[in-house]
Amino acid sequence: MERNTRNTGDLLVRTLICASFISCVLSQDHLLGSARVVFLTNYGDIEFGFFPTVAPKTVDRIFKLVRLGCYNTNQFFRVDKGFVAQVADVAGGRTAPMNEEQRVEAEKTIIGEFSVVKHVRGILSMGRYSDPNSATSSFSILLGNAPTLMMRYSMTKGDETLKRLEELPTRREGIFIMPIERITILSSYFYDTTTETCEEEKSTLERRLTTSAIEIEGQ
Repeated sequence: MERNTRNTGDLLVRTLICASFISCVLSQDHLLGSARVVFLTNYGDIEFGFFPTVAPKTVDRIFKLVRLGCYNTNQFFRVDKGFVAQVADVAGGRTAPMNEEQRVEAEKTIIGEFSVVKHVRGILSMGRYSDPNSATSSFSILLGNAPTLMMRYSMTKGDETLKRLEELPTRREGIFIMPIERITILSSYFYDTTTETCEEEKSTLERRLTTSAIEIEGQ
């Protein structure tokens, strides 16, 4: 936890990751692709959609991290009501140790891909240092409109979960507002809306949750 705080303490929310509630980005949903990523947290599920034509390299990167299970056992280390909920860098935020493939992928950075997508509630943005090409795996979900930020993706489902997160007790640590209770990403998976539904993914998710539980128990 201390390592994660140091690694993310200077992160600047600079670029958009392209995932926002469709209800909040109706004027932008023509950019939304059919692929979805789902985070199952201890406070509810959050589903993300992506704008692959806006930030193709970043979208590919997020999907690779999800495929490798890098976000499993990670956390939302920051919840600043009305501003952002931020996912920790997987290198420091996970409770389960990473295997070699996960570790190598977690160390890679993403080239900056900036856009003119509107920065409204539900849009995601990559966490970065001052170097525009320094993003790794940390990203934020906007909890309010932020026209001064440079963003790129969007959330399609999970506003009720975000509302729960916003109501959690917090503490200030430096420039960050952090939840007192740990918000854990128990598991994650992806699917395509043109060929699959969330209901069809339930059995797959249950298997992945069981695998994650066994992994943690073994450690």
